[in-house]
Amino acid sequence: MDDLYLRSGIFLAPFHNHDENPTLSIERDLELLEHLDRLNYHEAWIGEHHSGGFELIACPEMFIAAAAQRTRHIRLGTGVVSLPYHNPFMLADRMVQLDHMTRGRAMFGVGPGALVHDALKIGIDPGAQRKMMNEALEVIIPLLRGEIVNRKTDWFNLTDAQLQLRPYTPPTMELAVAAARSPAGSLAAGKYGIGMLSIGGTSPAAMERHTANWGLYEETARANGHVPDRKNWRIVGMFHIAETREQARRNVQFGVQPFADYFRDIATFPIIPPDVPDPYEWLVETGTGCIGTPDDAIAYIDRLISGSGGFGVICELAHNWADWDATKKHYELMARFVHPHFQKSRELLRGSYEYATSRHEEFTGQAGAAIQAEIDRHASRRAGEPKRTAAE
Repeated sequence: MDDLYLRSGIFLAPFHNHDENPTLSIERDLELLEHLDRLNYHEAWIGEHHSGGFELIACPEMFIAAAAQRTRHIRLGTGVVSLPYHNPFMLADRMVQLDHMTRGRAMFGVGPGALVHDALKIGIDPGAQRKMMNEALEVIIPLLRGEIVNRKTDWFNLTDAQLQLRPYTPPTMELAVAAARSPAGSLAAGKYGIGMLSIGGTSPAAMERHTANWGLYEETARANGHVPDRKNWRIVGMFHIAETREQARRNVQFGVQPFADYFRDIATFPIIPPDVPDPYEWLVETGTGCIGTPDDAIAYIDRLISGSGGFGVICELAHNWADWDATKKHYELMARFVHPHFQKSRELLRGSYEYATSRHEEFTGQAGAAIQAEIDRHASRRAGEPKRTAAE
């Protein structure tokens, strides 16, 4: 997939240790999006969570509305809205409003909901969440198209439901479905021909699952009359880079252990096994994360592309392994040295430099000859002028 332009993004759950000031943590997330906007990141996906004490954003639409006022270019997606938690008509209506308020920068990412305790708090059976996600999508898609929908299930009842406002983005805003270990996400995304967000890590084993899910997506999309396009496939990976590997390792000591503890104690599955004495060593040795230099990040992404056959966006998980200054520096290094490698934005510059270098002697000779010729012409003109006397 050498011709595929790899876009850049982040997946902002977010993750903040519960010993910090939550007000300042949310403000820092907004500042992060401003930073990424200046660095020319293409997109950011914002999560929805309601318990667990680590992932603070309850309403990604509200966060996106605020972020849109503070940024100019970056696209902003719900990453993801948990469909079983919302009446699908009301949710579609809110997203259309957001599409208008962002002038088309909003993206609509959906999923079944990741935290079991979120679902239980509002009386939802975790075993029904994927069924509920599919039922919601079945009405959200036609609603966004402006159609009238009548549909009754055991958790919502739509009667002559039609949105009063069309999306700002014709025919509709970009949509994507989260897919991790279960095939439910890839089946839903393929059915409607919308994008797929592969979450759950980028270790070799995880990439095998993601690639299998993409194959299922392609098969389902074609069976439903859609043309699958890898540019609509986003893969979420874990990175932290610095000028040296040693500096990167020192940086992540700030927050990698609380991150590991959260996934061990709270989240659905542990990313880092509980018996691992050094999360840094495990993440690097297993290929689950990339902690190193810009060159290490390039090699890591090359592996993901090679193993998967290619995808459209590399989304970095915003994990807060490092402190704020080192985190900002990480994104700056990614934007300066890693993204251009995959976006081919430096090739013409290098070609121009190499062309000039290979002909340096020839060009300097021509320049020197032109200068000497002008000097000689001037001297010749002066020699031919009549001499002036002192009286003149």
